[in-house]
Amino acid sequence: MKNHKFFSFLLTTLFFGLAPSQIFSQDYYVYVAAESEDEVHLIHLDGKTNKAVIAKTIEVGRYPTETDGPHGINISPDGEHWFLSIAHGNPYGMLAKYKTGTDELVATTDLGMFPASMEISKSTGLLYVVNFNLHGDMVPSTVSVVDPEYMEVITDIETGIMPHGSRITNDGTKQYHVSMMTDELYEINTAGLQVNRILSLKKNAMKMEGHSENSKEHKENHEKHMKDGTHEEHSKKENEMKEDHSGHDMSGMKNEGMKMMHAKPEVKPTWADPHPTKPLVYVAGNGSDEIIEIDTEKWEVTRRFKSGKAPYNLEVSHDGKILVASYKGEGATGIFDLESGKEIAKITNSRKVTHGVAISTDNRYAFLSVEGIGGEPGSVDIIDLRTNKRIAVVETGKQAGGIVFWKQTAP
Repeated sequence: MKNHKFFSFLLTTLFFGLAPSQIFSQDYYVYVAAESEDEVHLIHLDGKTNKAVIAKTIEVGRYPTETDGPHGINISPDGEHWFLSIAHGNPYGMLAKYKTGTDELVATTDLGMFPASMEISKSTGLLYVVNFNLHGDMVPSTVSVVDPEYMEVITDIETGIMPHGSRITNDGTKQYHVSMMTDELYEINTAGLQVNRILSLKKNAMKMEGHSENSKEHKENHEKHMKDGTHEEHSKKENEMKEDHSGHDMSGMKNEGMKMMHAKPEVKPTWADPHPTKPLVYVAGNGSDEIIEIDTEKWEVTRRFKSGKAPYNLEVSHDGKILVASYKGEGATGIFDLESGKEIAKITNSRKVTHGVAISTDNRYAFLSVEGIGGEPGSVDIIDLRTNKRIAVVETGKQAGGIVFWKQTAP
């Protein structure tokens, strides 16, 4: 009898002592955009077998005979809708709203030139999307603020040149994005609908605070740029300056093209992501091959982590312990321990030109979108963050780019 009770106690202890992910298998779902196919795929991963497949393909875009370029994608905080930026237009792009689950189109609204990454604030309920302006002039661009319920643009906030990497703090009060061509990090007050602060990401650079003063400086520099005759040179060199977005390899920009800038870009930042619990923001230095840590209380760079070639996107895990970065320049994924600032693993991806990063809510898996080259299909590589090994590859439409984790469910 005593042995029976002890055996029952032992089984109970073992059972309830295990983490839920070890007892029950999970199903994981991720949305990924195939930019050169005008498709969005819903990827399903079986956490028990590590088998991943395309569960559904959704056709997107508004011009059936043209490639519209679905680029940025995100999910509403309540998980009821997903939002997609359509990058190409005549000449403007647009934002599309879909219902999760049924994936039916709900509404659209026009945005600026080449809208890219976006997120909805939990505080204001508004959506903030950066207009990357890839094919336009080298002038300050905007962040469009959209009411996602009515799909109406409320205002456009002036920002830097070729803004990208838009992410919002967990409390929803601050939006961070980078200006690729001016090597700057921008902080937007989501309620005040204005730029709070601008920080130069170059080494030994002075920090700048204040929206109006800095906007004035941008305008004065632009006016000088127009008067001194370099605008014509700018237009001629524009194609040299920007890599065709079908490749997205911003690390290959020619030095000659840099002369068009107000100042020569060095960092060429492409992504920003706030830490979930600490006053820190992490930036991908696509041109300087580094991950940059910014203390938002001191408003200064505190650490620089040497990375692989041309980090493009990054995401901090939900527990704040690790950072996963896509290395666009070498077709690999880097994983960093944030306490030490050291890269603890580098995983070669299934194809070249690694693009986006999405981490599951339980911090178990990282999903990487990989564009591929030329006519190659894209792919989603899935990395088990417990072992830092790739456990699955799902082939997608060409140029897999924007990616977002939707949900995990117990079967």
